[in-house]
Amino acid sequence: MRAYPWRSEHRFIYLGSALLLVALLVAGLIGFSQAGSSVSANEKADRLATQLEHAGYPVPNHGTIVRTLGTDGGLLCTDPGNALIVSQAKVALSNGAGGPGQRPVISDNVAINAAELAISVYCPDQLGAFKKAYGDLKYADTVDE
Repeated sequence: MRAYPWRSEHRFIYLGSALLLVALLVAGLIGFSQAGSSVSANEKADRLATQLEHAGYPVPNHGTIVRTLGTDGGLLCTDPGNALIVSQAKVALSNGAGGPGQRPVISDNVAINAAELAISVYCPDQLGAFKKAYGDLKYADTVDE
């Protein structure tokens, strides 16, 4: 019998077992941290769904809210006052024509109000920047229900 078994021809088995154990440990830690964040994401999605329902807006599927906004609001909370993001949103609020036929329109207030509710749940510190960026636009109740 040898004094050092890891020096035998089975050292690859020992090394592989150790690497597998480390990989399982890392996967377990990642899974544990994601489970905690999914609890937070579900709580925030429930709050947003409740606020949308109380405001009379259509409520997306719970899973869609969780996947889209996560725990931090995703792209919605990145920087709502950023010039590029605001300009892209204003293009989306136009008449939909391309080129010289594109004109701004009076948009429905549902989209902006729903986004404001989402920001108030996910990143309330960004609410001022959002209102500053979109407050100068003219909105009305333009969609028939």
